Amino acid sequence: MAALTREEVEEIAYLARLALSAAEVERMREELSAILAHMDALAEVDTSGVAPMTHAVPMDLRLRPDEPQPSLPTEVALAGGPDPRDGSFQVPHIIKTASEP
Repeated sequence: MAALTREEVEEIAYLARLALSAAEVERMREELSAILAHMDALAEVDTSGVAPMTHAVPMDLRLRPDEPQPSLPTEVALAGGPDPRDGSFQVPHIIKTASEP
């Protein structure tokens, strides 16, 4: 793949909602072009005899049966919170109503 153009990097930055300076656009153009060159090199590797995998190391997940268990008592669940009150965590107001100061 050919190196990215400034316009392509500016379009990518626009889509990612990034504001880049001219120097940053040039640096990103070089870095993204290098990444794409590495991807091109990887695409040339013959992987036809390689089985698909989800992890590089074989793993056996130890799963427990999904059975209902008793919940924590409310007091225990709220004990680590900064301001437990009336069975809930008290947090600062984010939106105040007209009747609140």
